[in-house]
Amino acid sequence: MDLDVFVSAHRAEWDRLDTLLKRRRRLTGAEVDELVVLYQRTATHLSLIQSSAPDPQLTGRLSQLVARARGAVTGTRAASWRDVTRFLTQGFPAAVYRSRHWWVPTALVSTVVGVLLAWWIGTHPEVQSSIAAPSELRELTRPGGEYETYYSSHPAAAFAAQVWTNNAQAAAMCLVLGVFLGLPVLWILFENMLNLGVGLGLMSSAGRLDTFLGLLLPHGLLELTAVFVAAGTGLRLGWTLVDPGPRSRRTALAEEGRAAVGMAIGLALVLFVSGAIEGFVTPSGLPTWARIGIGVAAELAFLAYVYILGGRAARTGETGDIEEAERSATVPTAA
Repeated sequence: MDLDVFVSAHRAEWDRLDTLLKRRRRLTGAEVDELVVLYQRTATHLSLIQSSAPDPQLTGRLSQLVARARGAVTGTRAASWRDVTRFLTQGFPAAVYRSRHWWVPTALVSTVVGVLLAWWIGTHPEVQSSIAAPSELRELTRPGGEYETYYSSHPAAAFAAQVWTNNAQAAAMCLVLGVFLGLPVLWILFENMLNLGVGLGLMSSAGRLDTFLGLLLPHGLLELTAVFVAAGTGLRLGWTLVDPGPRSRRTALAEEGRAAVGMAIGLALVLFVSGAIEGFVTPSGLPTWARIGIGVAAELAFLAYVYILGGRAARTGETGDIEEAERSATVPTAA
């Protein structure tokens, strides 16, 4: 293709499209139709130039022109409160509900591992001595020791923000690193269960397990559930690479990946609630039964939210993915 001849033949059309775009808010009906036709032609011209005679300067100009024309023809869609409402009442709970066959077993197995680690540490003095010196262990577990003062050592608001940031980061890592066949997710889970097991084991050996549970359960139930959901979803994302099902691997990973991104946002909100409980309720002067009651209520509310709202939305076909009109076109796969 002779690029100079091609440019000379179509420059007038490109200039006309540029003129229409500059006054697109004042176009007549006939001019709107003309703009659509010129947009389609210019898009075709751009494709021809890119495939036959790529010229960086001309390609850049036409790409910008086509992008402006596409925006004028299709319009731009701004996020609205409707999107927020749909996400909170359908998208996020449905995505969590659909992943339940991954995160529920993850939660059960992780809890068993944490309990076994706690029993092993609590019943074997030699293991405890490998963690820290006896004097340091007494400092950790004594009344008013570091395990108890940890939750009140900083102002509540700052502590809640710090906890939320750390937990949100851990959940995001589980979701993102799941694409590496889930191995990093398993390591993150083990680290969390090991830290939990150390605390349970040491406080149990000191005869103060009830105190530790009174500090852990108010925020820990919801916090650990959010981490388990993130880990289970990350493992599911990794398994999608192995077995995408009837979808192509690319399509399956795109769909599950977009849903996982939405879940990251939703779980950040859940962890914000657990961080607020850890910052304001756990170190408060409320009776232990009241603090634990608040944690149990938050956990039950989240589970009801997932299984009632999420289950209902999932049964109507909601997956947590973006709306169908906003997804890229996909090639059908053979049955």
